Amino acid sequence: KHLLTQVQLEIESIFLRMGFDVATGPEIEDEYHNFEALNIPADHPARDDWYTFYIDDTTLLRPHTSPVQIRVMEETDPPVRIICPGRCYRRDTQDATHSPVFHQVELLWVEEGLSLANLKYVLEAFIHEFFGEGYEMRLSGDFFPFTEPSVQVHMRAPGAEDWLEIMGAGMVDPAVLTKVGYDPDKVTGFAFGLGIERMAMLRYGIDDIRVFFGNDLRFITQF
Repeated sequence: KHLLTQVQLEIESIFLRMGFDVATGPEIEDEYHNFEALNIPADHPARDDWYTFYIDDTTLLRPHTSPVQIRVMEETDPPVRIICPGRCYRRDTQDATHSPVFHQVELLWVEEGLSLANLKYVLEAFIHEFFGEGYEMRLSGDFFPFTEPSVQVHMRAPGAEDWLEIMGAGMVDPAVLTKVGYDPDKVTGFAFGLGIERMAMLRYGIDDIRVFFGNDLRFITQF
């Protein structure tokens, strides 16, 4: 299997053991599920055609797997515990750390009584499972339209000095819960999204994302 497939399957396995289900959805999306339902306003930069690949005025290639979360919540009563793996597209100029095609795994847990403490526990459990014991984690404040509060997740390897930013996370914004018919006074939730390429690069010391999409057998057959 390709390294990205191996990493995705391992990430899925970790969360399946934690009790999450795998959910998938269309790569060709509509604006509502991709933006409006996620509390992303019409004037947000992510909705510009220099950031997102539009097929027509209201149809696009998804730039994240978050629409899968919306579709599941629209059809499912809480509690919801899912991960959403899949291919995503953004109008990024290709370089060592950016690619117009990449892969994500997003996680969503909605239930009564969830807090940032639950989010922190799941994140720490994942980091220790995927990277190994001894890794440290810290959270710093950030802003995303679909979570409130929002945080950036940083990780530090044993013996290292530098902290590495690895993913964004946060508590699901009450406006998002309301749009899918949930009562934010009764349930809360948290979500985070990680890049599969980013996880593979950190674990295996790979410094150029482009090698994942090339056909160099010297790289592919190492794993």
